[in-house]
Amino acid sequence: MGSTVVDTMPVLPPVATDLPAGVDPADLLWEETVAAGGYATRILKRGTRLRLIDLEGDACASLNIYNAEMPVERLNVADTVKVQWNAYLGPGKLLLSDMGRVLMSILEDDCETHDAFCGTSNAATNAAKYGEGRNSGAFPNGRDRLLLGAGKHGLQRRDVHPCVNLFKGTRIAPDGTIVPNVGPFDRGRKVILRAEMDVIFVVANCPHVLDPREEWSISPLRITAWRGEVTPQDDPVRNASPEGLRAYENVEDYNRR
Repeated sequence: MGSTVVDTMPVLPPVATDLPAGVDPADLLWEETVAAGGYATRILKRGTRLRLIDLEGDACASLNIYNAEMPVERLNVADTVKVQWNAYLGPGKLLLSDMGRVLMSILEDDCETHDAFCGTSNAATNAAKYGEGRNSGAFPNGRDRLLLGAGKHGLQRRDVHPCVNLFKGTRIAPDGTIVPNVGPFDRGRKVILRAEMDVIFVVANCPHVLDPREEWSISPLRITAWRGEVTPQDDPVRNASPEGLRAYENVEDYNRR
């Protein structure tokens, strides 16, 4: 079985033929394709770039992010929205922790259909919609997949917090209704994130909880990560707003210990 290769698996050692210009292949850290209904997790060092590609236009990347040194600090979706005065993630936006620090930033994004409102599915929502939603069943749910990823780092169910969803979007209508925008979209859309702290990154690839389709529909998600420089003082994302700058300064103060 050692020579078995499938479409959705980690590539060891990591190899990618489509790294961005200027990226040394020797700096490649992680190459994996996450199956429909799958999950993945990795500890990423500060400065690491992480590229997510929606291979077939129907992936949904539900993210949980933790401070790798102190996982009690984790992504806070409410603060991510309110501190930036913007609920719609895109290039230059920050993913903020519950302690006022930047965990990751969005460097590139050619889709801008993301969701910071709905969280992910669970066993009950999947059972109601698809007839079954267990981890071991035909229609796994996002929350339990995130739990599997978090568990690899000694975390528990209580540590699976509200997530953001990349590639599947929502908008708020004038009457307050959450309107899903879940595609499917064009193949190959991508997002590049930058780790602003050492983080535990967990991603589940399950249908969006508001997907209106009756069938359980999701496609593979590709992940590539490579080493990069820590964000410099004159970085445009760092200096884009007073609130964002303070979040970066909080990170720098944390790393000054």
